[in-house]
Amino acid sequence: MTATTVLAGPDAGVRGATRAVYVAFIGSGFTMASWATRIPQVRDELGLNPSRLGLVLLAIAAGSIVSLVLAGHIVARFGSRGTVTAMAALLLVALSAVGIGYPYGVVPVVVGLFFFGFANGAWDVAMNVQGAVVERRLGKAIMPRFHAGYSVGTVAGALAGAAAVALHLPVTAHLVGSAILVGVVVMLAVRDFAADEAHPPAEGDEGGGGGLRRTLATWREPRTLLIGAFVLAFAFAEGAGIDWISIAVIDGYGAPATVGTLAFAMFLTAMTVGRWFGPALLDRYGRVVVVRALAVISLVGLMLFVFGPNTATAFAGALLWGLGASLGFPVGMSAAADDPAKAPARVSVVASIGYCAFLGGPPLIGFLGDHLTVLRALTAVAVLLAVATAVAGTLRPPPAATSELPEKEKAPV
Repeated sequence: MTATTVLAGPDAGVRGATRAVYVAFIGSGFTMASWATRIPQVRDELGLNPSRLGLVLLAIAAGSIVSLVLAGHIVARFGSRGTVTAMAALLLVALSAVGIGYPYGVVPVVVGLFFFGFANGAWDVAMNVQGAVVERRLGKAIMPRFHAGYSVGTVAGALAGAAAVALHLPVTAHLVGSAILVGVVVMLAVRDFAADEAHPPAEGDEGGGGGLRRTLATWREPRTLLIGAFVLAFAFAEGAGIDWISIAVIDGYGAPATVGTLAFAMFLTAMTVGRWFGPALLDRYGRVVVVRALAVISLVGLMLFVFGPNTATAFAGALLWGLGASLGFPVGMSAAADDPAKAPARVSVVASIGYCAFLGGPPLIGFLGDHLTVLRALTAVAVLLAVATAVAGTLRPPPAATSELPEKEKAPV
C-alpha cells in the first residue's frame, strides 16, 4: 500500500485533512526530537547526574498526564482543530522558555518542560482523534502512517539537532527557532482538519462520546484499560529510547556527542520505516500477530544495544529496538478508537495510561542508572515488552467495530 493508492479515491476535503494530520504528527515529532538532541548539553550546563536528570525530564510527563486526563473533554468541547491550534501556540511559548531559561537554572527548565508536556498531551489526543476520523473515511489502515509522520518529524529533528551540535549552534537559538517554525506551520495546516463528529453519539450516551461524564465512565472499561497497559509498555520502550539512547552511547560506549545523536537518529529512522510499511502487515496478518512479533524484535535489539561489544553493535541494536517499537502506540490508538462515537474519551484514557510511561520512565531509568549505569538500566524496558506481548489480544476489534470495516480490513487477528 502506497500513499498514492491511499489518497486516490477520497474527495479533496479528506485529502486536505489527511495532509493536515501528517503535518500535525510531523510537527509534534520534530519539536520533541529537537529537545531530546539537546538534553546532553542542558544536562552539562545544569550539572545534573542521571537521577536528577530523570527528575527534570519527569516535568514533561507530569504536564502530559495533567493534559491527557482533561483531553477527552477538551477535544469534545473545542474540537480537534481548535485543540491542536491552541496547543501549538502553547508549545511555541513553552519550548522557547526552555531554550531561553536553561542558563539560569533548573526552575525555568522544569516550568517550561511542564507546559511543553501539557501542550503535547492534548495535541496528541486531538491529532489521534482526527487521524481516526480520516482513517474511517479512507476505509484503510492509515493510522501507523500518521505515526510514521511523527517519526519522520523526530528523524528530521534529530538530524537537525546533530547538525546544530556539530556546528556549535547555541541551544537557545536551536530550540526557539524550532518552536517558532513548528508552531506557525501547524497552526496554519490544521485549518484543513475534517469535522470530528463523523458518527452520531451512541444511544444512551447523552452529550456524546467525549464529554467529561463519558470520559470518567470509560476508566471502568476493562478492554480500554488493557489497551492502555499495552500502549504504556510500548510507550516506555519508545520513550526510553528517545530520552536515553544518546546519553547511553556517550557514557556507556565512550562515544562523542555527535555519534550519540546519530544513534538516536538511527532509532528514530527504524521507527519511521516500521510505521510506514506496517499497515500492509496489519491488513494481512492482523494487529495481534504483528505487534507480538515486533515486541520480540524490539527485545532482541534492546539486548544487542545494551550488551553489544562496541558502538557498531549499539547502532544495530538501536535499529532493531526502534523497528520493534514502531507500531505499538499507533495500533493501540486505533484500537481505542474502534467505536467512533466513544473515540475521544477512549483515546484520552488510553493515552493517559500510556503517558504514565513517560511519567515513571525517566526517574526509573535515572535511578537505576546511578547504580547500574544508564546503559544497563535500559534492560528495564524488557519487562514491559513482555507485558505488552501478554495483553496484545485485547487489540482485536470488537464485533460491532469489525462489522463496519471494509471486507479487506477484516484480516484474521
